[in-house]
Amino acid sequence: MAEKTAATPHHDPKVVIALRNFAISITVFNILGYTLFGFEQPWLWPFFALATGYTTEIVLETIGARVEGRPPRYRGNGLRGLMEFLYPAHITSLALNMLIYVNDRVWVMIFGVIVAVSAKWVLRAPIKGKLRHYMNPSNLGITVILLLFPWASIAPPYHFTENLPGWLDWLIPAIIILGGTMLNGKLTGRMPLIFAWVGVFALQAVIRGLIFDVSIPGALATMTGVAFVLFTNYMITDPGTTPSKPVPQMAFGAGVAVLYGLLMVANIAYGIFFATALVCLIRGGFHWSLHFVNKAREAREAGEREAEARRERDGRDTAGTPAMAGVGALDGRRASQNHDREVVRT
Repeated sequence: MAEKTAATPHHDPKVVIALRNFAISITVFNILGYTLFGFEQPWLWPFFALATGYTTEIVLETIGARVEGRPPRYRGNGLRGLMEFLYPAHITSLALNMLIYVNDRVWVMIFGVIVAVSAKWVLRAPIKGKLRHYMNPSNLGITVILLLFPWASIAPPYHFTENLPGWLDWLIPAIIILGGTMLNGKLTGRMPLIFAWVGVFALQAVIRGLIFDVSIPGALATMTGVAFVLFTNYMITDPGTTPSKPVPQMAFGAGVAVLYGLLMVANIAYGIFFATALVCLIRGGFHWSLHFVNKAREAREAGEREAEARRERDGRDTAGTPAMAGVGALDGRRASQNHDREVVRT
């Protein structure tokens, strides 16, 4: 019999369209950023980031496919299949390079891309019956860089609109909000997450102002920056690492906002990235705990069924023993009577 091979996993068509639109949007934004907006990173770095992300994704997919006994996902549909497979790596690589600033240390940026892409193969949890990655890739790469290299920082907020005069620096966030709303409303279905995130973010700003004497207008002004708008529409809404149902989505978005507020109270910088990483980590731990609880319950139920079946078998054996003994005794009497008759005839 021919050996069976595992089926190649595929994305939902709506997710593929969403990833394609994400990839196109972030590519256009990077082109405009380096030609018009005033991005601070060297213009070659996006190419280094993409080469690193593509290579890491393909190598790990090749290894994973061999281990799982299935064809690699980048094969089977020609150039289109390869492009669709590389959408996540494309988005992750460009987003990380765009949002982190590591001076002239290009190897630090490359390290961050490797961490971001490879984490999808290492940090997984059983979700809906399959092992899925739960850490937001680009956010994780940025977080690791900020933790391991204290001199690194996020990209300066002004570089998104540095060279734009007058009302144009308001037009960019408006376009991002419009495009992100259409994308998340029609394709990813992450609008409940966005509403909860933005609403609780504003609420924690007010609470910090009332309790800890923080400037409420200053805390709310964070929401007007291009970086916040990009994060809200294109990072926290990652369909691969956020819940799909509305209520869990709202819990996820609100959780990130609450943790951000706590980190700000503790005077921890870059709280928006750390909070997202922590909530993703909590979500992964929650799914692993559900998995172990379900396994324990299944094992207990299987043990109970086996014990019940054993009791039933023992009951049948006990009930059948007297009857068999009676039959044996009757057969013995009949044999004795036959022997006596033979003796008499003789």
